[in-house]
Amino acid sequence: MEQHSHGADVPLQIRSERLRSASPADFAAITIRDEQWRYLPVERLGGLDAGVSKFTGAVSGVEMASATAVGTVALPEDLIAANVWSLGDAKEIVVKDGEYRNIEIKSIDKKQGLQFFITNEKFSKATIVLNHTGSGSLAEVVEIQVADESELTVISIQDFENDSVLTSSQFAQIGRNGRLKHIVVSIGGKTIRVVPSVTFAGEGASVEMLGAYFANGDQHIEHRPFVDHNVANCESNVAYKGALQGAKAHTVWVGDVLIRQAAEGTKTYELNRNLLLTDGARADSVPNLEIETGQIEGAGHASASGRFDDEQLFYLQARGIPELEAKRLVVKGFLNDVISQIGNEELETHLNGKIAQNLEGAVN
Repeated sequence: MEQHSHGADVPLQIRSERLRSASPADFAAITIRDEQWRYLPVERLGGLDAGVSKFTGAVSGVEMASATAVGTVALPEDLIAANVWSLGDAKEIVVKDGEYRNIEIKSIDKKQGLQFFITNEKFSKATIVLNHTGSGSLAEVVEIQVADESELTVISIQDFENDSVLTSSQFAQIGRNGRLKHIVVSIGGKTIRVVPSVTFAGEGASVEMLGAYFANGDQHIEHRPFVDHNVANCESNVAYKGALQGAKAHTVWVGDVLIRQAAEGTKTYELNRNLLLTDGARADSVPNLEIETGQIEGAGHASASGRFDDEQLFYLQARGIPELEAKRLVVKGFLNDVISQIGNEELETHLNGKIAQNLEGAVN
């Protein structure tokens, strides 16, 4: 297995020191000299950095009201998120106890922005799915406020057409003894960039951040999870797994965990694994762990990218399984740790089917 590489030629930028502002004017133009954009050429952003208009696509599966608590979880950390914020058109979604809510978000145009504020009820347990489809270029900002003593699962699925661009900044804050499971599945779109961030508002809180992705052809799929342990006695577990196929396929995973001085008793671990199916595919994987106190329960990270195991493929073929089906079984098993936790059989079957299509070279 090839160990992770931190790259070169870009100055190190500590994640916790990043600028936060709701005003686009406070951010400089996007350039690869900025660490958070170092892997993503600006020409792949579909013009989202130049400004966005209000979303004209379809949002189904939910009744929304204007959000009044915008900014209580976080503020934008990049120019594109600030562009969305400046529209002043955030919608609030309240998830009730026992709900499994599937929200369909279909993009139909270019350079548009969409903003959600998601919250739940104290002592509740619920799931919300943000299912992104369609075509165009979309910039999205999501704030997630997890109530005390509650459990919330948020699933973000990126299943766009080939020409689509998405940047999504997803900020979560977890209350005392609250639990958040955040699942990201990215399989469709020309350029996908999802940045999920978590902070804590009370002790005893925990977060599990899971991701699965499949990059095919010339797709660029990028995930940058961040856990800010700012409160004592909280836990986090981050695990992302991806597969790549095609000479120009490119994935990026940058996992940041910060344990602040006040966060004694923290327990955290982050993991990224990448399976390279063809020559030329590139997986950048960078785990970062910043610790400001020695009084923790445990902290660690792991990252590795490796070629498809020819011996495993030979083993399956020797038992009469055709090569393409053998590859499908291996990739499905590799990614199933994440996809199987979605909790919706129809949706899981669809995603596994899309991955199988990609393996056959029939994207979308």
